[in-house]
Amino acid sequence: MTAYPLPPGSTIGILGGGQLGRMLSQAASRLGFNVVILDPEENSPAGRVSQGQIVAAYDNPTALGVLGQTAQAVTFEFENVPASSVARLAEGGAAVAPGPRALAVAQDRVEEKSFLNSVGATTVDFAQVDSLDDLLAALDRLGVPALLKTRREGYDGKGQVWVRSADMAADAWNAIGERPAILEAKADFTRELSVIAARGHDSGIAIYPLGENIHAGGVLKTTVAPATIDAKTEARAKAIATAILEGLDYVGVLGVELFDHGDGTLLVNEIAPRVHNTGHWTQDGCVCDQFEQHIRAIAGWPLGPTDAHFRVEMTNLLGDEVDQWKALSAEPDARLHLYGKAEARAGRKMAHVNRVKGL
Repeated sequence: MTAYPLPPGSTIGILGGGQLGRMLSQAASRLGFNVVILDPEENSPAGRVSQGQIVAAYDNPTALGVLGQTAQAVTFEFENVPASSVARLAEGGAAVAPGPRALAVAQDRVEEKSFLNSVGATTVDFAQVDSLDDLLAALDRLGVPALLKTRREGYDGKGQVWVRSADMAADAWNAIGERPAILEAKADFTRELSVIAARGHDSGIAIYPLGENIHAGGVLKTTVAPATIDAKTEARAKAIATAILEGLDYVGVLGVELFDHGDGTLLVNEIAPRVHNTGHWTQDGCVCDQFEQHIRAIAGWPLGPTDAHFRVEMTNLLGDEVDQWKALSAEPDARLHLYGKAEARAGRKMAHVNRVKGL
């Protein structure tokens, strides 16, 4: 049985070696923890800033056994890690946070929306789609346009297609590979907001100010935080985040994307059981950023303060936009966060820049 809080010098295991794992590892190191990464890619961005890396598939039983025996706490950087791997670690006695249930819920869009509605975090209307006939029936009920998404995997606009008429149903079904899916009614909203929240082993909760998000081509481009919102909207967002954290018996940082209707009504778009792109602003806007907060939570430390000390505009750098590093590093109010990825593919998140403004 793990005893909390974990003392400095303990080892934290992270499933995933990308940029989120890298920034989690850096935060853990500042707190005196050792970090071991499990990722199939040799020399991963996170592995290069950690004590060590196990190079293996996420479902490799030997690798999972080694990680579970080495680390006093295990977490993950993205939700496409197999839920069975997290369950195997937990069954083997490893202290895994967030737990397998949170991961399983977030990996299946039908399960996710069903859970959200069950705790009072309302979503758009939706329908489960397992066949072309299901899709046609769902279109008849939900109307058009509607968004067809694969139930599992898919991110940054991948694995989804808008269906603008019943005549498009067959092509849309084919476009997602005729895979189990969800059809979502169109959301009428004025803007997208997000809230980053954390819950500790002691059930304590800490919630950051909301951010306002702007997307381009299905990928997050910019988050501005704290967002300009009224008290009613802020209170509702915090209530939603709290209901989700408690409903999942969650430990760690959680990202919640919200559709703002402009009248205080918020619908949940989706949740991410991990640190989140829309929370990167906290690195330069708060004393305790989302990465340190996650490490504090899973290690059983007190949660850190979430007050904003600055207003921050976070911008993702995709593909060869990272080549602007020299000019960006010369901006007096900008702080550049490079991910150490070797290849700048089109649309790939390579870095982000936080521009600090006054509150």
